Amino acid sequence: MSAPSTRDGPPGGFGYGRLRLPALEWLRSYQRSWFRTDLAAGVTLAAYMLPAALGDASLAHLPPQAGLYACLFGGLVFWLFCSSRHTAVSVTSAISLLVGSSLGGMAGEDVARFSAMAAATALLAAAIAFVAWLVRAGSVVNFISETVMTGFKLGVAMVLASTQLPKLFGVPGGHGDVWECFGVFFRHIHETNEASLLLGGGALAVLILGKKLLPHKPVALFVVVGGIALATFIDLGVHGVKLLGEVPRGLPVPSLPAVDRHEISELLPLALACFLLGAVETAAIGRMFAAKHGYRFDSNQEFLAIAASNLASGLMHGFPVSGGTSQSLVNESSGARTSLSGLISAVLIAIVAVFFTELLRNLPQPVLAAVVLMAVASLVKVEELRRLWRVHRAEFLVAMTAFLGVLWEGLLKGVLVGAVISLVLLIRRVSTPHVAFLGRIPGAQRYSDLERHADNEPTPGILAFRVEAGIVYFNTDHIFDSVLKRLNAATEPIHLVICDLSTSPRIDMAGAHLFLTLHAELAKRGIALRVVEAHSNVRDMLRVEGLEEKIGRIDRFTSLAHAIDDDRKTPA
Repeated sequence: MSAPSTRDGPPGGFGYGRLRLPALEWLRSYQRSWFRTDLAAGVTLAAYMLPAALGDASLAHLPPQAGLYACLFGGLVFWLFCSSRHTAVSVTSAISLLVGSSLGGMAGEDVARFSAMAAATALLAAAIAFVAWLVRAGSVVNFISETVMTGFKLGVAMVLASTQLPKLFGVPGGHGDVWECFGVFFRHIHETNEASLLLGGGALAVLILGKKLLPHKPVALFVVVGGIALATFIDLGVHGVKLLGEVPRGLPVPSLPAVDRHEISELLPLALACFLLGAVETAAIGRMFAAKHGYRFDSNQEFLAIAASNLASGLMHGFPVSGGTSQSLVNESSGARTSLSGLISAVLIAIVAVFFTELLRNLPQPVLAAVVLMAVASLVKVEELRRLWRVHRAEFLVAMTAFLGVLWEGLLKGVLVGAVISLVLLIRRVSTPHVAFLGRIPGAQRYSDLERHADNEPTPGILAFRVEAGIVYFNTDHIFDSVLKRLNAATEPIHLVICDLSTSPRIDMAGAHLFLTLHAELAKRGIALRVVEAHSNVRDMLRVEGLEEKIGRIDRFTSLAHAIDDDRKTPA
C-alpha cells in the first residue's frame, strides 16, 4: 500500500487496538505556513459553533452554558486523538434533540438532575466508544446504512421543527411527541406574537440569503450579534419577545455527575444511541475529507477521539458530542490544514465563556430558533429522496420506514429501529446471494452470467453456476433451492453440474454439507457434480468434510473451461 499523501498537509497517525496520539505524529512535520490557515479556520469555526452550541443546548433542554462547555472541552481533546485532519467535534442537532426528548421523562422539571443525567450520558457514551476502540469495532459504523440515516434525519428535522416553530412564532409549545407538539402549535397559532415572528422571520431570511450568497461563512454569528444588539437598545420584553437570559461566566470544576446506580442502567440505551449517531456521522464526514485530500482515515481511531471528547464533556458538565457535519464543512472550507484549527476554536470559545457570557443574555429566543431551523434544513435531503424514489424504490421504502419510526416511536427508539432495519437488510442480502448460471462468452473460453448477457452460449447437458458470496450456514438453503429450481426448469437432460467457486472466498461446515447434500440429490437423478476454482481455505474445508471422496479431486488447476472440455472429451 502506498504511503498517505501529504500534499494537503501532514499525514494522519494510525494504530489499531493500541493507544496512539495522531497529533503528535503530524506535529513533528508541522510547517509554519500552515498555522495561518489553521488560525483563520479556527476563528471561523468558533464563530460558527458559538450560536450552534447555544441552539443545540436549548434543543437538549439544557442551560446555554452546557452547549459551550461541551464544544469547548470536547474540542480541547478531540484534535489529539482523531485521524481526520478536518473533522470538528461539536454538539449536534440530532444528538441534542435525542438527549432532550429522552431525559424529559426521567428528570422531570429538575434542571440540576437533568444536567447531571446529560453529563452522565456523555460519560457512558465515552465508555461505549472506548470499548468499541478496544475491540477494534470500526466496522460497526457501517451497520446503519446511508438510506436509513436519510430517513432518520428527515424524522429528526420534523421533530426539530415541532419544537422551534413555537419559539419563532412566540406561542406556547408542547412537551410530548412530535404530534402533540405540532398539535399545540397549530391550536395556538392564532396567538402569534407579531414582534417575535418579525424578528425570527427576519433572522431566518438573512440566514437563507447568507447560505446562498456566502456559503460556509459564519452568517449565524452576525445574526446572533445583530439580535443581541437590537435587544440591547430596544426593550423587546415589552413586546412579548423572550430572551435567552443569564449565562454563567467562568469555567466549571471537573466532577462526576450526581446520578444513582439505577439511573445509569436507564441511561445506557440513550448513551448507545448517542454513540451510534455520533460514530456514523463522524465516520461519514471523516471518510469524505480523507478521500478529497488524499490521506487515510481510521474509523477505529475516531472511536478513541469520540471517547476522549465525551469524557471531557461529561466531566465538565456538558453533554454528548460527535463530529458535526456542518461544523466540519465550515472548518475545511475555511482552509484548515490540520486538526489544530479545532484546538484554536476551543480556546476562543473558552475566552467567550470566561469573559463575555453577559453579552449573550440579550439574545432573543426567536433568533436562536431561526439558527436552529437553518440547521434543520441541512438534515432534509430532498434530492436524495427523489433519487431513491426514481432509482431504488425498495431503498426509498426503507428510508420512509426509518422516518416513520422516529415520528411514531420517538428519537431514541427511532435510532434503534434504524439499526434493526439496517441489520435486517444486511442479513437479507447475505442470506440470499446471487446465484449466477453461466454460459460461454462468444468467441472466448470464459463464462459469465446468462441472465445478464443474453448472447452467452449455454452448454448443452451441463449446468454451470457460481455463487457470488461466501457459502455459509444462513444462505445454504437459498443456494440449494436455486440450483434445484434451475435444474427442474431445464428443457433438455442435464448430466453434469459444475460449481465455480472462484467468487466464494470462504465456506463453513454447513456450506460443505450443502455440496454433500447436493451431490446426493444429483446422484439420485444420475447427474455428476464437479467443483472448480476453489480458494485454498475452501478446498481445505471441502476435503475435511469428505466431499473429495464423493466427487473426485478438488484442485487449484482445473478451471470451468477445462472441466467442460474434459466432459466433452469423455465418451458418453
